Amino acid sequence: MGTASTPDDTGRELRDTVRFYLLDHRTWLGKAIDIALMVLNLVFVAIFVAETYPTSATTDALLWDLEVGIGLVFLGEYVLRLYGAEDRFAEATSGYTMVDLLAILPTLLVLVAPVPAVTLEFGFLRVIRVVRVLRFYRFTSDAEFFFGTVSDNTLRAVKLLLTVLVIFFVSAGLFYSVEHEVNATVGNFGDAFYYTVVTVSTVGFGDIVPMTRAGRWITVATIIAGIILIPWQASKIVREWASKDTVDVTCPNCGLSNHDRDASHCKACGEVIYQEYDARE
Repeated sequence: MGTASTPDDTGRELRDTVRFYLLDHRTWLGKAIDIALMVLNLVFVAIFVAETYPTSATTDALLWDLEVGIGLVFLGEYVLRLYGAEDRFAEATSGYTMVDLLAILPTLLVLVAPVPAVTLEFGFLRVIRVVRVLRFYRFTSDAEFFFGTVSDNTLRAVKLLLTVLVIFFVSAGLFYSVEHEVNATVGNFGDAFYYTVVTVSTVGFGDIVPMTRAGRWITVATIIAGIILIPWQASKIVREWASKDTVDVTCPNCGLSNHDRDASHCKACGEVIYQEYDARE
């Protein structure tokens, strides 16, 4: 006779199942959840961008309904992640989880306290929803990427692309949030995005300039982030390409590794390397 499951065992199994499918990206259900969340993330970002342009009252209402609906889905995901986590405090205080909460906070605040001042006070947090895209870095750490196996270089290229896009979108969104009310040249997200790209690329046409102190500091932070993060990700790709032309052989004399394929002596100390290496084989 089998032993009956206790409520604690049943609850633990349910938590394990929830945690597995929220983290899994190999089974069909795990992939479906991940792809659905990715699409909703992109739509969530698109709604923020669309709301910076003049639209009809009908379109405004539709965008708001979509924003609320997606926000509630993400709230449900947030609750499920906390429910299924092995360490709920660690999960709640992790960077990605806090970003998830901050991304939907403005929408939820308007639902709870529908006061225009709330939107003005916390509206800039909506830009953070772009950072939710970074959660998919965890998928780019595995060669099994949604629909098949990809190369390491492809994974690194995806990370580089995500890094560039997140820097541009977050910076443009923050710049728009602090500038559009006082800066006549920043009428929509497109203007702010154009300014960000021109600034990070160091072209600097000068047709759009920050009018507020916050706008200037956002510009400084954007340039610093671009200088540090983009070359850091790009260097990984270059390093991978360069490593294909080398062999992982360590010089027994000086310890230098990764020599050219056609080298017979260490380029640092002159020690014979490949002959000894081949002899040991």
